[in-house]
Amino acid sequence: MINMFCCADCFDDKYLKEEVFPYLDGKIGKCSFCGSEDTKLIEPIKLQEQFELLTGIYSEDPDGKTLVEWLKADWALFPNDKLDNHQSRSLLIEILNDGEIVRKKFSYPSYISLYTDEAERWQLFRSELMHSNRYFPNEFIDLEQLEELLGHLLTTEKDVPNEWFRARIQLDSTSYAKEQMGSPPKHLASHGRANPAGIPYLYLASTAQTAVSEIRPHTGEKITVAQFTLNEPQLIADLRHPKKTVSPFLIGDEEKIKKTRNYINFLEELGNELTRPVLPRSAAFDYAPSQYLCEFIKKCKYTGVMYSSSVGDGFNLALFDPNSAIAKSTFQQTVTKVSVSIEN
Repeated sequence: MINMFCCADCFDDKYLKEEVFPYLDGKIGKCSFCGSEDTKLIEPIKLQEQFELLTGIYSEDPDGKTLVEWLKADWALFPNDKLDNHQSRSLLIEILNDGEIVRKKFSYPSYISLYTDEAERWQLFRSELMHSNRYFPNEFIDLEQLEELLGHLLTTEKDVPNEWFRARIQLDSTSYAKEQMGSPPKHLASHGRANPAGIPYLYLASTAQTAVSEIRPHTGEKITVAQFTLNEPQLIADLRHPKKTVSPFLIGDEEKIKKTRNYINFLEELGNELTRPVLPRSAAFDYAPSQYLCEFIKKCKYTGVMYSSSVGDGFNLALFDPNSAIAKSTFQQTVTKVSVSIEN
């Protein structure tokens, strides 16, 4: 019988990668499942206790889905770029030491209850903010619960890069000085994805390419790009991909896992709110929901929010205090090509 070994790359789970794998005895070699080489390997059964607690929230149902399908859909647990469905099933069999349970079908009893209500309520709420009542909405969002959920998205210092970028379109061939690359003054601050008009935030991007893409330049325009560093560690809410950020293994209690699972799609909706493409002509009201969300995150004592870019491959950071980062240097770029994708 061939011994099978797995590695941290087999899982898209922050807790397993950072808090479990480093402290388990293993060896260095090639993973039996995802094929990663020269990586730390462990016997899958060493993860049995964690996975039995997680899979226990699902109930056997001949009309349901397999555990692998649930774990991928609910927690984004097995990365699609590393493991196909067959490899994921094989790995789960080794973890649970049970070939039959992986073939059975399961359902989640409250699948359409809690998170559906919250997701639908958010859609009604955002519609009211945009088109009916901006400051005193009638729809209710459970802000106490939302604050608790944000705690699952709190970053650590190593999660937040120290180097960031910001771009400005030049008026001519003269580059901006680094002192001119911060946020605009209050009286010139227009509405943005995270900030209401008159309340400047500092928008940064993880790469220079993303920073330039975010300002929607035209071919031939010259761009000044500034490199920023954070003054000190920040308290950041990470809304890029809640299903990859929230670890069910860190929660450690079946009822709490169920509660978090019921809300995780709601968190995904909030992340999408900051990433959703917005047309310039409708930005004044389309930004209202994401501005409300960021104002609440700021009220909860966070100093900023990270979110995926809708136009670049990187991601963005909105800092509520523009003085939280400082421009260290600048360089000039010329836009040589702007790509457009269309569909029917």
